[in-house]
Amino acid sequence: MCPASEVFCMPSTRFAPPTEVPGLAARRIAADILDGVLHKHRMLDDQLDGPGAHPGLKTLADRDRALMRRLVATILRRLGTLGHVLSRLLDRGIPSDAPRAQSALLIGAAQILWMDVPDHAAVDLSVRLVQADRRAAKYAGLVNAVLRRCAREGQPLIEEVKSEMLDLPPWLVARWIAAYGEDTTRAMAAAIGVEPALDLTVKSDPDSWATRLHGEALATGTVRTLLHGSVTTLPGFNEGAWWVQDAAAALPARLFGDIKGKRIVDLCAAPGGKTAQLVHAGAQVTAVDRSPNRVARLRENLARLSLTADTAVADATEWQPDGELFDGVLIDAPCAATGTIRRHPDVAWLKQESDIGALAAVQKRMLQKAVTLLRPGGTLVYCTCSLEPEEGEQAISSILASEPGLRRAPVSRDEVAGLDEIITPDGDVRTLPSHLAHSDSRLGGLDGFFASRLIKS
Repeated sequence: MCPASEVFCMPSTRFAPPTEVPGLAARRIAADILDGVLHKHRMLDDQLDGPGAHPGLKTLADRDRALMRRLVATILRRLGTLGHVLSRLLDRGIPSDAPRAQSALLIGAAQILWMDVPDHAAVDLSVRLVQADRRAAKYAGLVNAVLRRCAREGQPLIEEVKSEMLDLPPWLVARWIAAYGEDTTRAMAAAIGVEPALDLTVKSDPDSWATRLHGEALATGTVRTLLHGSVTTLPGFNEGAWWVQDAAAALPARLFGDIKGKRIVDLCAAPGGKTAQLVHAGAQVTAVDRSPNRVARLRENLARLSLTADTAVADATEWQPDGELFDGVLIDAPCAATGTIRRHPDVAWLKQESDIGALAAVQKRMLQKAVTLLRPGGTLVYCTCSLEPEEGEQAISSILASEPGLRRAPVSRDEVAGLDEIITPDGDVRTLPSHLAHSDSRLGGLDGFFASRLIKS
């Protein structure tokens, strides 16, 4: 038997084909994907799209697919709290010979506690998941009883720990407290716990698109909407009027200013949101990424948007361009991605503290490479979707110390829609999940990004 404090210790296995009832397929696939994250350390996005996607997604209706994604995201976003609740409701933990019991309990409890699913449906479907597994079937009664207790007693158990930041790994909480202070870390944790809205970068007229999409136009020009489901069904998708991009991710490309007719290279460019921004602003863009599949996706995205850029499949640190130097270089550097946890909650549970700084050498090489690609007077914008100072502020301090031909060009409040809170004392951009607060928490927040603008003399 697993101890109650180790609710998540079972190995993974697959469900036997169950008797289908409405909604069961979505929950079965959710269980598979959840096991992939928690036990096989597979990225959530890799299981949802591309060559490694779950095969069952092909036959899942759009509505069920949206439910499945929301269910998995909710569990990963509330994993620590779920562990606490289930450990209080289980006398002896989850039987180690019932690998699917964990998934069924997590799926049922998440629906009961945070989703608008009737309690009886959440219980019934979780029981069916267990019954469909030959090793777990004998524990159907346990799952039924625990989830019924969860419906009665779960909310008070949540209240017991609401101030403890259980839904982030302790090592990450400790790092953020050291970097940003406890109050800011608590605000960040609260923002990460809310399912984020959909952010769109529009080609023109954000106010009009906000109306059409039943959303809001942010001060930055991004359109934010609470609409759920497949983005391919939303107005403007087929026409290429917009692309999905967090409001924070849209800021770095804007730091180049007027780039009409200028030559810009976008390093680590896929899936192409920043490339699209640069092309739409009038630049002649070369997009570089080492992954052939990701470059193919970038080309598809640009084609939908009726935008054109040169592309290259190459390691950005080794790539050698033909022709003259560039007016601008954009580096969206590989990093620990801790700033994306509000949209990608699996990151919190897949990363380890030892991963922080592991890419520091790559980031340094990319910065050094960028200097060689840039003409005198050209602009370098470096950014990461990381909240870790080692991958942002410290990386810039290091390159400035080693490259005397570079100087920082501080960002002004006018360049970031008056958002003073996101500008650091050094003049860099640092967004936090708790920034851009809103009376409706679902419409607030930003991904955690760092961006710095440097000029080559």
